[in-house]
Amino acid sequence: MGVVDRARMLLDRGVTLGTLLERAASVHGDRQLVEEADGGLILTFREGADLVARWAGAIQAQISPGDRVVIATENGYGLFLLSLAASRAGGVAVPVNPKMQQAEIDHVVQDSAASLVIKDADELKDADPVDAVEVDAGDVAAVFYTSGTTGKPKGAQLSHRALLGSGPMMAALPTNLRRDEAVTGLPVAHIAGFSMLLTGVCAGVPVFLLRKFRPDRALDAIESRRATLFIGVPAMYRMMLEAGAEKRDLRSVRMWGSGADAMPDDLIRKFKSFGATATLPVLGASIGEALFVDGYGMVELAGGVAVRFSLPMLNLPVGSSAVFPLPPYKLKVIDDKERQVRLGQVGELVVKGPGVMKGYHGNEDATRESLTSDGWLRTGDLARRGPFGMVEFAGRKKDVIKHGGYSVFAVEVQETLEQHPDIAEAAVIGLPDERKGEIPAAVIRLNEGATLSEDELVSWAKEHMSDYKAPQRAVFVDELPRTGTDKVQKNELRTLFETDPAR
Repeated sequence: MGVVDRARMLLDRGVTLGTLLERAASVHGDRQLVEEADGGLILTFREGADLVARWAGAIQAQISPGDRVVIATENGYGLFLLSLAASRAGGVAVPVNPKMQQAEIDHVVQDSAASLVIKDADELKDADPVDAVEVDAGDVAAVFYTSGTTGKPKGAQLSHRALLGSGPMMAALPTNLRRDEAVTGLPVAHIAGFSMLLTGVCAGVPVFLLRKFRPDRALDAIESRRATLFIGVPAMYRMMLEAGAEKRDLRSVRMWGSGADAMPDDLIRKFKSFGATATLPVLGASIGEALFVDGYGMVELAGGVAVRFSLPMLNLPVGSSAVFPLPPYKLKVIDDKERQVRLGQVGELVVKGPGVMKGYHGNEDATRESLTSDGWLRTGDLARRGPFGMVEFAGRKKDVIKHGGYSVFAVEVQETLEQHPDIAEAAVIGLPDERKGEIPAAVIRLNEGATLSEDELVSWAKEHMSDYKAPQRAVFVDELPRTGTDKVQKNELRTLFETDPAR
């Protein structure tokens, strides 16, 4: 099958999550789709499509069209395939991050009004494969939950077309002319990990998946398998550098990719130099550097919508947070009256394009706050308007902590901490961290007569929320600094953590 025929097979605007792997299998057949570390799944495209069709048969017997299906399995490629199967069965997939605490999962199940919860693929009885239920590509395909400023996770409704995005365009790449393999340790229920796997299916690029990321295992995999791509988040790159990446042979990598948080320029330069542009035949010598691609996106945009490229052998002095929109997305920087600001001015970044969510499930008020009347999504990020459609990030309008690629909303953590019987009030901020980008830290006002140590609070928090949300530092105060309108002045809280330089 030629490149044009392959592209036509997947470029059809009617392709959905339920039909994607079936179509990809007709193109790539017995080529490898995935191999999981530690003896997990090993599947070809054809085997993956058959598994999805059989799982869809088992799911279809338990749901009605349009029902939400919560996928709460362990992290792995199976979670991705179960989401495709739920869609093929006519349902709406609701992938759940396995790092969530049970109370958080219970909220997702209740809020989504799910009719089926799958905690293990083994729960599904053997069933005959079924054809995909016919749906429109503009219909809701999945609901991805993300914490909101109200303190409760909100479900972003994403269509088939939004999730697939520009992925089918990857079918036009002549990937059958050379060997490629991507190594990744991204959590599959995270929109970055999910969209990365979708793109891999469209491009026909096999994935070696680390179900639990460890920097030494990632480096081992890249080196031993001669992987050509690695996709991660900045925290993963920091950990790999600390684990001795400079001493490894990573010249097989042609492209490094990152998302979910801003990637520091020094890390980009280092990892570009570890890879190579090409390897000379016979001689085996590598030349040049690898390409680095740093993406910007969010759950409400179904993944990445803007990117900056750092080309091999070219390190231009462009701000580390400057990005260009990916076609057909549009970026705009607006003021409080929704007017576009002038070049060089800072405002809120808004985005328009096929990935914009249809709304928050069951939450019309939050939807109205996030979407403008003409269909632009308010990102909550502050940006400086640049030339040629470029924007440069200038901070976060939303109170969000970026921890190891995860978005941690301070309000949600604060509300959980205030459930502790000894805590009267909590304020949560992000502190800079070399490995994780930021770590959650809490300033606590105790109830009168109560006593609580930092260690006790940190331990309690880890038992009551996801580990990436739990504060790693805490200080106790008699009163929190406030503005004239009684709001906590969070910019003053950071000084409270500066008295102990060793930490």
